[in-house]
Amino acid sequence: MPTQTKQKITLWEFFQSLGKTFMLPVALLSFCGIMLGIGSSLSSRDVLTLLPVLDNTPLQLLFTWMSKIGSFGFSFLPVMFAVAIPLGMARDNKGVAAFAGFVGFTVFNLATNFYLTTKGILPSVDPLVLKANNIQTVLGIQSIDTGILGAIIVGIVVFLLHERFSTIRLPDALSFFGGTRFVPIITLLVLGLLGLLVPLIWPWFAMGINGLGRLIHSAGAFGPMIFGTVERLLLPFGLQHILVAIIRFTEAGGTMDVCGHSVSGALTIFQAQLSCPTTHGFSESATQFLSQGKMPAFLGGLPGAALAMYHCARPENRHKIKGLLISGVVACVVGGTTEPLEFLFLFVAPFLYLIHAILTGLGFTIMSVLGVTIGNTDGNIIDFVVFGVLHGLQTKWYMVPVVAAVWFVAYYAIFRFAITRFNIKTPGRDIDNSTTSEKSAKAASSSKSGYDTPGILVALGGADNIVSLDNCITRLRLSVKDMKLVDDATLKNLRAIGVVHVNEHNLQVVIGPQVQSVKDELDYLIAQPSV
Repeated sequence: MPTQTKQKITLWEFFQSLGKTFMLPVALLSFCGIMLGIGSSLSSRDVLTLLPVLDNTPLQLLFTWMSKIGSFGFSFLPVMFAVAIPLGMARDNKGVAAFAGFVGFTVFNLATNFYLTTKGILPSVDPLVLKANNIQTVLGIQSIDTGILGAIIVGIVVFLLHERFSTIRLPDALSFFGGTRFVPIITLLVLGLLGLLVPLIWPWFAMGINGLGRLIHSAGAFGPMIFGTVERLLLPFGLQHILVAIIRFTEAGGTMDVCGHSVSGALTIFQAQLSCPTTHGFSESATQFLSQGKMPAFLGGLPGAALAMYHCARPENRHKIKGLLISGVVACVVGGTTEPLEFLFLFVAPFLYLIHAILTGLGFTIMSVLGVTIGNTDGNIIDFVVFGVLHGLQTKWYMVPVVAAVWFVAYYAIFRFAITRFNIKTPGRDIDNSTTSEKSAKAASSSKSGYDTPGILVALGGADNIVSLDNCITRLRLSVKDMKLVDDATLKNLRAIGVVHVNEHNLQVVIGPQVQSVKDELDYLIAQPSV
């Protein structure tokens, strides 16, 4: 693709892009949580008493190793965010942006350490002094614990510096330091100054986050419901990751002393308890915002909705949509990825999506009221087994199948009634549900992704119409020159689940789990010289 002039991104695009960058560290954190969960559960006294065959040196060394490397995500989460944000948001020279993110985060904490040292607060090992000033060791540096919020600020500042200075031209005598080499240099200076301000301004940030946490927790049992419902409502806009990060990683999700350390954020508390050998059981106040709340909708509700859509399809079309629905259910139940199912009804029946959002939030509250304590991030069958079943009856995992069954029946009844009563055009309801040409079907079958990517490119207005192309878990995210050239109907005929027009130049095409392969094939096609 020829070099394009960078378009100025809108505030909406900025927050969408920011939220998307959270997925890289969160995905690793989720896997680390599984490793930590398996390792800690299978080496616990309760499990060894129940299964003495596991009590042998080779297996216990393996489980200890799993716990050790699984704790990586918990130990280095802030620096992962500081690197991932500029890496994900930068439109070119991503490696430089990531390197500058690490430089910025380290210098940020070194500058804060310098300020505290000149004030005579550091160095110190007095626990009262450290606690009073919210000081933790970050990358071996004693600094104010700004947590994920501080890392996000660093990542955003580094991204802005990268966008502004990555193409800077310096005088000939200094030309060696110009261009991309200037990005970590200016990062060093700017974050070095910003770190000096942290001890002065951070108490105000902490007060704001703590106030949000008190507001959420003052809602009692309805706090998790509000969180779960709003998270689903933000999902179509790609903004849910910001809300989730605030609850999972900041004081808004609670603060607790675990193994002698004060930790904040629902997920951080949960993983700290996982890795703490003296902790038995998990905090209900933390897990009420985690995996368990999603399980009624993910393991029961959405599969019930999928069955209703199948039964409501025309008999002659059911074989055509069976694969689509089954793959969506598998992605939801096994992978915790719900968009392939949700986008089947979001656009044709927004009121059904609203009901789904409310029922998802209600699932959070029900799990909390029942005292279930299953953590992690995804709400899928893996989380249910690893963090529920393997940790014994104290997690009350046995309540999940009961509530999920109720949600399955409720979703099935609601969706079947609504689809038939209001004649909602869910998949298979049209007389001829497939208008994809024989040529497109052949192209799809010959591609690695299973999609007709040349047809998708044409429907997007061609390579010359695409300014930028990226993807998240299930969606292509694009900027285009002329939105009028985008053919939504053709994209849907080419198996796109949905098309979201963000503004006059930006759109999202919902593909599903194979989105990365589709994006890679589109990149290859766009890079080909035009004939």
